[in-house]
Amino acid sequence: MKKETNKQPKQTPVEGSPEALQARIKQLEMENEYLKKLNALVQTKETSPKKTK
Repeated sequence: MKKETNKQPKQTPVEGSPEALQARIKQLEMENEYLKKLNALVQTKETSPKKTK
């Protein structure tokens, strides 16, 4: 049997509210960092000398 917890479900902030805008900014910042790291990784792989066996 599962124990029931009294946690309140996360409420989605109303679109356009300061909380929703802050959440969107955080999401976009994380996406931007991810894409920068991915780009750096791709650039590193393209410039590294290819090894042959």
